[in-house]
Amino acid sequence: MMDLDRVNAYMARVEESETKTFKPVSSKLKVGLDLGTAYIVLVVLDEEDNPIACEKQAAQVLRDGVVVDYTGARQIVKDLKEKLEERLGTELVNCAIAMPAGTESSVKTHQYVAEGVGFEVTNILDEPSAANSIYQIENGVVVDIGGGTTGLAILKDGKVVQIEDEPTGGTHLTLVLAGNYHVSFQEAEAIKQDYARHKEILPVVKAVIEKMASIVNRYIDKSQTDAIYLCGGTCCLTGIETIFEKETGIKTIKPANPFLVTPAGIAMNCKL
Repeated sequence: MMDLDRVNAYMARVEESETKTFKPVSSKLKVGLDLGTAYIVLVVLDEEDNPIACEKQAAQVLRDGVVVDYTGARQIVKDLKEKLEERLGTELVNCAIAMPAGTESSVKTHQYVAEGVGFEVTNILDEPSAANSIYQIENGVVVDIGGGTTGLAILKDGKVVQIEDEPTGGTHLTLVLAGNYHVSFQEAEAIKQDYARHKEILPVVKAVIEKMASIVNRYIDKSQTDAIYLCGGTCCLTGIETIFEKETGIKTIKPANPFLVTPAGIAMNCKL
């Protein structure tokens, strides 16, 4: 099983690095670039994987993990990179990137975005595998629910044996909320991100979450699966794990902050 205390302590440090810049053990820095459907995130770690700094920005330049606005994506990454370089007083050179499982055909565009702002891409991986660099699970399923897709990695003996991805994610929850409350997409997004309203909105979006859980059900062998481990921004929704557990019949675990797990895991895989 995953050591939840270890993961929570580490992720709390990553979260803290959004506002506080930590001192690295050496000048060698690893960067993880997560081009998400709802957010673009850059996480900086030192060579021992200690969190150093993190910047993020809400964005709508990708759809289902695919870059649809190259110029917009590049501008946001450029701005985030410059902010971090100013905070750290040094140039950031190497970075790793990750793709939602099943969108490998758009690797080149992701790479062009990173290289277009001066990064050298030293590693490319899939998002659920990146998350497992943080979780360190031997056996189980990592489910990464982003803005556009639900991706999963099935692990046996610490190795990824299968990856799947389908286009249902946080954007779909927002659309349901916009329709239900008769508000704009932006207003619905704000409602979704308001923790105080999670109890109220959970019944409204329950059917979409059940669909996400049914995607996982489709690919896993229940007799071989001990637990489901959630990550990704959409999993910040309070109570999502309860619906997953009920729908799949499998113990479902999520850390206190599932949002930054994947970007931090991407950074861990940056080769120096």
